Amino acid sequence: MSKAETVRTGKLGKTELRLVRKDGRFFGVADGKICANGENPDDVWRRLHDEVGKANPKYFGFDGARARFLRFFPNGFHSEKFENDERKYKVEAKKRLDATVPVEQAATGSGFGEAVLAVFRDTNLLSRFEKPRLTEALRGPSADAFIRAAARFTLGEGKLALLAIERALKPYNVATWPAATYLAFLWRPEEHMFLKPEVTKDFAARVGHRFATDYEARLDLGVYECLLELVSRTATELAALRPRDGIDVQSFIWVVGSYKEDSNQSP
Repeated sequence: MSKAETVRTGKLGKTELRLVRKDGRFFGVADGKICANGENPDDVWRRLHDEVGKANPKYFGFDGARARFLRFFPNGFHSEKFENDERKYKVEAKKRLDATVPVEQAATGSGFGEAVLAVFRDTNLLSRFEKPRLTEALRGPSADAFIRAAARFTLGEGKLALLAIERALKPYNVATWPAATYLAFLWRPEEHMFLKPEVTKDFAARVGHRFATDYEARLDLGVYECLLELVSRTATELAALRPRDGIDVQSFIWVVGSYKEDSNQSP
């Protein structure tokens, strides 16, 4: 019999997580207790997080999230109500961005500040505190640097582009996840996600995903990759509802985490 080997560690809240390999199988261990096992390490690691996440008082899992979403939109993503309340204005903002600031041109171009600002104003996705700061940034000397970096991030540059976004926005006190991810989300909603931190953390806690505890306010690529993992898992869980892209998934996250029973309001 082989010796047990720890191949991965992590935390979910205060709970210590370990992925252990022994005799060709993998075991998910939470504070010394085996909670999952199997032959696929990624599957065991996911199920370990699922089991530990159930201890969160907010938890109701993807079944609960789906049921909550359908209370507000009984006919799902492909309904007139969802189209009008959640999707249409985001799609229109995307179309405007694509028409006025094509991502390939934005990656090397200049002078797009006012056009990008108009696209930000097309939606209410940013907070009332972020909007005036971003307006200042897009009308200042850092506008071209921010837009180029956002375009490069969209096109897959990753860490270096995210650092450039931070450098461009930090002087205006708006180096936030919503400001940093907005353009990539609209340019490529099939690949990227808009990050509204509090509602997304709440959603992650409700479905038992590690984003709830791994989130950090600083613009770190690891945080964004964790977000994309949450998005991928959510899209898989929603397959029967046929989400079209990240716009539908982002709307789902917002509805589940923010809608109140007596009022439907977009972010």
